Amino acid sequence: MLRKVVQAEDVLPAGSGFSHAMLVEGKRLYFISGQGPLDADGNLVGKGDLEAQSHQVFKNLHAQLVAVGADFSNVVKFTYFIKAEAMKDFHIFRQVRLQYLQPDYPTASAVGVACLVDPDWLVEVEAVAILD
Repeated sequence: MLRKVVQAEDVLPAGSGFSHAMLVEGKRLYFISGQGPLDADGNLVGKGDLEAQSHQVFKNLHAQLVAVGADFSNVVKFTYFIKAEAMKDFHIFRQVRLQYLQPDYPTASAVGVACLVDPDWLVEVEAVAILD
């Protein structure tokens, strides 16, 4: 598995917790659908609390990765969907994210959205991982 961060000379370096680009080579890709802030029993974790919801989302992502013998170091791309009302607190999400990820960081996009599948969700995250 090849997983190499690429930093173009004419592009401002990425901020904390993500990379602008990554060169990836492998045989198997693992796509994880958007994970919301639900525990294993389907209960919402942290109503109105972006920090608690973000932790639960990353716990769910971790469980999905472990199910195939992987971890966050296998992730090459995240897409973060943050409810527009919570975007003012994106720094909280960023702090939580850094508790789960290590350099070299995967690529990522953050999208502010009007709503998610459940009106109480503040965050949903999908991922792509390379396994070998």
